[in-house]
Amino acid sequence: MARSAECLGEVPIGAVVVCEGVIVGRGFNSPIGESDPTAHAEIAALRDAARRLENYRLPGCEIFVTLEPCAMCAGAILHARLKRVVYGARDPKTGVHGSTIDLFANEQLNHHTEVVGGLLAAECGQLLSGFFAARRVNREQ
Repeated sequence: MARSAECLGEVPIGAVVVCEGVIVGRGFNSPIGESDPTAHAEIAALRDAARRLENYRLPGCEIFVTLEPCAMCAGAILHARLKRVVYGARDPKTGVHGSTIDLFANEQLNHHTEVVGGLLAAECGQLLSGFFAARRVNREQ
């Protein structure tokens, strides 16, 4: 999914929602192409899963994503009642699983989602850093 975003010139972030071992939602970053600041990979995958499962709540589901979620995506994940988030690379600028704040650990929230970070972190980080390095080279030419 991340490569699909990259092919469109978008930041290569992809996400899949899995329920009982089956992929029920897919999404990739597309805010530039869609002129939509909410068109993050997680949001697209959640929307796809909700449509397929015909429920705005996704209990028992997990989301796997390239990059640590931002506040918007974390909020959507919490509202959807996902069981678990698994992400690859940390995001030191906007990540909310401890990189800037830990939104998932806020005890005042009415739902808590397990979060696992660092799955294939090197590969995810390389995909992202390679994308931005190529953009810098293209701008300099």
